[in-house]
Amino acid sequence: MHASLLPAAAVVFACCASTVVDAEPPALKDAFRNDFLVGAALGTQHVLGREPAALELVAREYNTVTPENLLKWAEVHPDPDRYDWGPADQYVDWAGEHEMFVVGHTLVWHSQTPGWVFAGKDGGALDRETALERMKAHIDAVVGRYQGRVHGWDVVNEAILENGDWRTGTAPGGPGRAPGSPWHAAIGDDYIEQAFRMAHEADPEAELYYNDYNEWYPGKIRAISELVNSLQAKGVRIDGVGLQGHWGMDYPSLDEIDRMLVEYGKLGVKLMVTELDINVVRDKSENTGAEISDIPGATRANPYPDGLPPELEAALAQRYAEIFRVLMKHKDKLSRVTFWGVHDGHSWLNNRPPGRKNYPLLFDRKLQPKPAYAALLRVAAGE
Repeated sequence: MHASLLPAAAVVFACCASTVVDAEPPALKDAFRNDFLVGAALGTQHVLGREPAALELVAREYNTVTPENLLKWAEVHPDPDRYDWGPADQYVDWAGEHEMFVVGHTLVWHSQTPGWVFAGKDGGALDRETALERMKAHIDAVVGRYQGRVHGWDVVNEAILENGDWRTGTAPGGPGRAPGSPWHAAIGDDYIEQAFRMAHEADPEAELYYNDYNEWYPGKIRAISELVNSLQAKGVRIDGVGLQGHWGMDYPSLDEIDRMLVEYGKLGVKLMVTELDINVVRDKSENTGAEISDIPGATRANPYPDGLPPELEAALAQRYAEIFRVLMKHKDKLSRVTFWGVHDGHSWLNNRPPGRKNYPLLFDRKLQPKPAYAALLRVAAGE
């Protein structure tokens, strides 16, 4: 193992004439082997070999991976007649070589989708027939290419608002307002059903998920539960609900996480925490969502430019430990927990607002394990 990637807990020391080597702690994937899969989101720079030490870390610690961006529509299908398979192929190849559970993210989303997808004929509104044709062609191409190699797909991403309403319309509603969904505007309420049917046809063996954030809100619990029940009643395959887990130091509460898992657990599908990170630098004036179009204000633009103070690192470790104790309580319902990034420098929470450094993950910018890493190993050991 590369010396720079040795966990901090692996200590070598000498005593008299003999050398004693403490046992190296288990990797996260081994520590939670009997509970759920543990994974990370890979960036395009990782699969292209620009950060080999990070890939080494992922191979050592995790048994499932998700692509952060490279399978989103804008990346893999930027033009009507052009697919960019290079990074996606390398992602699937690398994960397969390392015998990981491979997730595809994401097929149908209102964001990071090229404008041509939602362009109607002669400058008019996109009609239902054309929207369905484009959706099917994309799903057939992407899911079909990786049939049998990508094991689960986030079929539809972020279609429901916090109050339980559907994301409708085509344009953002202004500052602080969630953008609408051109898919819903063109196709109607059944666009999610259609997407799941198409994905199942493209790969009948792949697991199919609905994925969303702020999933502990009562309105979302109600609406997502209704969606899953409706699909099941129609005989539409849906295997799981992805709970993104873009959480903070003080939200959601442990009771809200527990209640969320209890309620979604009634649906009879797999649950997974799909994009876990802890926003340790969030100002209380900033919202709790994961809208990529919502850039927080600069109230405390960059409060920790040189790293977190020790007391805040300890608080982050405690927060992760408390969350994982709740997850372990519901491990019979959870199939995996995926961190949204490999290390702090890779997190999407950096530069929100511009210039801000965030520290939301288990490994720091030098790929060293943080106190939160050791805290999770203690939780896995029952401490």
